[in-house]
Amino acid sequence: MDKHWVGAPDLSGSTCSEEWVSVSNDVSLRVLRWTPDNKALQDARPLMMVPGWGSVFEGWRPLMTEWATRRPIIYVETREKASARFTKRERVTDFRMEDFIQDLVRVMKHYDIEGSCDLFSSSLGSTILIEAMQRGMIHAQSSLFVAPNLDLKMPFWPRFFIKTPMPKFFLRFTIKMAVWAVQKKVKEEGQRVRYKRTLLSQNAGRVRLSARSLIGYELPDDLSAISIPCGIIAAESDKLHGLENIEKLVKKIPGAAMIAVPSNQYAHEPDVLVDIDKFYKSL
Repeated sequence: MDKHWVGAPDLSGSTCSEEWVSVSNDVSLRVLRWTPDNKALQDARPLMMVPGWGSVFEGWRPLMTEWATRRPIIYVETREKASARFTKRERVTDFRMEDFIQDLVRVMKHYDIEGSCDLFSSSLGSTILIEAMQRGMIHAQSSLFVAPNLDLKMPFWPRFFIKTPMPKFFLRFTIKMAVWAVQKKVKEEGQRVRYKRTLLSQNAGRVRLSARSLIGYELPDDLSAISIPCGIIAAESDKLHGLENIEKLVKKIPGAAMIAVPSNQYAHEPDVLVDIDKFYKSL
């Protein structure tokens, strides 16, 4: 297994454990749990973090190194990632939005944090949580979203490669082509490095199956059932997620706050904790 998908990352000022949570008869998810070394902070309200599609921990290491010294953190790797354990052959039907939602419901039940934690998520992780909260399936004290997706629509050529049957060696070639396309579109150097690392470390089969299942997905137009305080972190320079769509989402979620940051990379650095603390103090 790729080094990105195994082991408990060692962060100064906190202790990490690598755990596996069974979310169905056939699937277990990798969960990383950090506890601050400072005993006075070990009983602080926990944070559950759900990173984006295929996201590897290394992209979040700068932020987590500082944040994990301040509060307990439960970092959940969703089922499309190479770390997930399947006891059967994966199929497109294993990667429905419903499956992703139920996984998080079961993780929260496993750790007994339903309704008593804060949420922090990115990209697909945010989309899953928004859908789940609108359905009334997940509750928390607050939720912060980094560059959430309103939909998972794709241009013609990516759709063609996703839907067309192809051998594994060609799948790997397609992923390299995706790296090239992202490198051309993304201007932020830190974001380019993260996406390259993420794409090259994926389980190619799961990438295709999850993309096939989720392609064309859209968040409900009505998000009025979301009742917890929400903040949406976004950068104007983030060309992959689009600021215009983020602004639409802010209007749809009752009372949601827009948190503008200098760049997408900034949202992965410890400096963003200043903005996050301001959000928490405003609640």
